[in-house]
Amino acid sequence: MTKEATFTFHNGVEIPNIGFGTWQIPNEEAYAAVTTALENGYTHIDTALAYQNEENVGKAVHDFGLAREKVFITSKLPAQIKGYDETLQAFDETISNLGVDYLDLYLIHAPWPWTEIGKDCTEGNIQSWKAMEKLYNDGKIRAIGVSNFSETDIQALLDTCDIVPMANQIPFYIGRDQESLLSFCKQQNIVVEAYSPLATGQILNSPVILEMAEKYGVTPAQLCIRYCLDRETLPLPKSTNESRIIENSQLNFTISPEDVKALDAIEDVRDN
Repeated sequence: MTKEATFTFHNGVEIPNIGFGTWQIPNEEAYAAVTTALENGYTHIDTALAYQNEENVGKAVHDFGLAREKVFITSKLPAQIKGYDETLQAFDETISNLGVDYLDLYLIHAPWPWTEIGKDCTEGNIQSWKAMEKLYNDGKIRAIGVSNFSETDIQALLDTCDIVPMANQIPFYIGRDQESLLSFCKQQNIVVEAYSPLATGQILNSPVILEMAEKYGVTPAQLCIRYCLDRETLPLPKSTNESRIIENSQLNFTISPEDVKALDAIEDVRDN
């Protein structure tokens, strides 16, 4: 879909460089959305147990008919689930929902429950990670990682566990480049995945983005997604609209270093 086909994790596993995100897509809409994405060349699908759409995500992948190894599937351990046995149970639920024998990537969805953001769950995360290491070593997951983890959260795993996370999926977009965290992950050879690359649409009317998109002859959304790639992060755009699903993958251009710097300088324009 773009010049670069994949990112490569530190264990050698390759992941397609654009993922189709399914956050906030209800289960009843997920089948059609994922099918449309697959029809238009996406081979990397990102879901989570918490999204409550794994069943139809898996059914769409199965019904589309590509060989299992041709579709990269990511899911996530719910943020509130911490602990060794609890993680194994949640993984089994995800595998059952999706109707697959293995996952390509499994992530701890967040270092703390969404209802208790900032809570210290270090010991629970360590136990969950050890369970994921077992699943990885047993061949049930090709790569393991985290999501929404800070440098401190990741360091706690590095200090106590055997496997360095292969990915950290974080909110990353123009105006929120998380420079320190991105640098830390690069030092540890952790691939950064950029979710909400369009900031849920809140940055698309930025005058700088609009003007630059016109300069490159692309849409503001395409510029925002390309920015993530040019910052060496893996974008996960989401849409249920076929034309936008297609548009979001048509990124055969690069942004000049000077223009990337100009985009870096934009401040977070979200309301919150």
